[in-house]
Amino acid sequence: MTVEELITLLPLTVVSGQSKLGHEITGGYVSDLLSNVMGQACAGNVWVTMQGHQNIVAVASLTGLAAVIIAGGVKLDKDAAGKAESEEIVILSTLLSSFEITGRLYQLGIAGK
Repeated sequence: MTVEELITLLPLTVVSGQSKLGHEITGGYVSDLLSNVMGQACAGNVWVTMQGHQNIVAVASLTGLAAVIIAGGVKLDKDAAGKAESEEIVILSTLLSSFEITGRLYQLGIAGK
């Protein structure tokens, strides 16, 4: 499944990275601890977090994530939005909680790793 297909199935809003929505999703990961994501998430994963600062852009770039989903209605801060756009990192947002969006990802066949 691609990020673009995922967007049609879930209540997600594209915040940045419009040109990279064709990335294939290989799995998912959930954490708000950045070092944990760097050590455990895999390239092509969708990462669910409640963080909205620019360090999530660096982690997404470093690990080669397909997309970052910011849950719970948390907004990406202005500096992070600019950095995400310049690095073409796909950032999505949802009003759903981390728990609920993760459950919906799992129902769609997106599992860990």
